[in-house]
Amino acid sequence: MNSYRLVFRVHAIQRMFQRRISKEEVAHVLATGEVIQAYPADKPFPSRLVLGWSGARPLHVIAADDVQTHETIVVTVYEPNVGEWDATFKRRKSQ
Repeated sequence: MNSYRLVFRVHAIQRMFQRRISKEEVAHVLATGEVIQAYPADKPFPSRLVLGWSGARPLHVIAADDVQTHETIVVTVYEPNVGEWDATFKRRKSQ
């Protein structure tokens, strides 16, 4: 992870609370995880989907970097559903 300050959107905080995911877990995913999808056209900042692990628990974090303010904005966080994602949690299953 870069040295950017983490900023959590209200939506992210609500979902983290509902899903029992801590700020430390999110920071760990962003520091050690793998970008599995980039969204360069997202506004106001390009964003990315990062897969990481908290122990044996897979987590997806959608985040964007504001290079002017040196902030990483956490948009949402969730545990990927095994019914929707492949065994690696890197690709959605075909519908």
